[in-house]
Amino acid sequence: MAATGGSQGAGVAEASAVGSNTAAATQSAGGAGGDAALVDPTWATASAARTGIPYRALVGYAGTALALARELPQCHVGWNTLAALGSIESAHGTHAGSTITADGAASPAIYGPALDGSEYPAVSDTDGGALDGTANGDRAVGPLQFIPSTWMRWGADGNGDGVSDPQQIDDASLAAGRYLCSYGDLSGAAGWRASVFAYNHVESYVDAVAETANRYAAAVG
Repeated sequence: MAATGGSQGAGVAEASAVGSNTAAATQSAGGAGGDAALVDPTWATASAARTGIPYRALVGYAGTALALARELPQCHVGWNTLAALGSIESAHGTHAGSTITADGAASPAIYGPALDGSEYPAVSDTDGGALDGTANGDRAVGPLQFIPSTWMRWGADGNGDGVSDPQQIDDASLAAGRYLCSYGDLSGAAGWRASVFAYNHVESYVDAVAETANRYAAAVG
């Protein structure tokens, strides 16, 4: 699921997600709990229509952005950057006929190609197949395409069910957001590009994420 893109020297305009101010915020976003419940469902419905991002994926990205605005306010990661990653990595969890279900899980589970040296550079097995279903080298998993060893370090529980699951959009989005934030402040072009480059060490990938994230921000306004 590699991305290609044109030359783009700038970073991205990070867009703010709109949070819920209602007393029922714990179940605000279409019945979702955890970070997704932070998102105003009216904003999410309109934004999903304008961007073409599936609603359940969008509230996963936006919920992470709102959660990290509290947890790591110095980071400034926007929902649109997370959505751009999700678009490029798995078409928002729809790669190869999968979908993000109401509970946020990718169904069927999403797996990248085998990193066994035959078509892509070899990555030795790190999980015994527990996450990626194969002990013959590693492969990326879930809608944000985490290598198992990276998930073991950064895996998160974004939906509050006590489990860190790379196939669950809230968990995967929170893990991706924290990973990006570990590289610093995303509010400037240089910091933003450095963080996204750390996610995938290809400049054309960074360009593609920037173009996609800016398009999403412009669509929502």
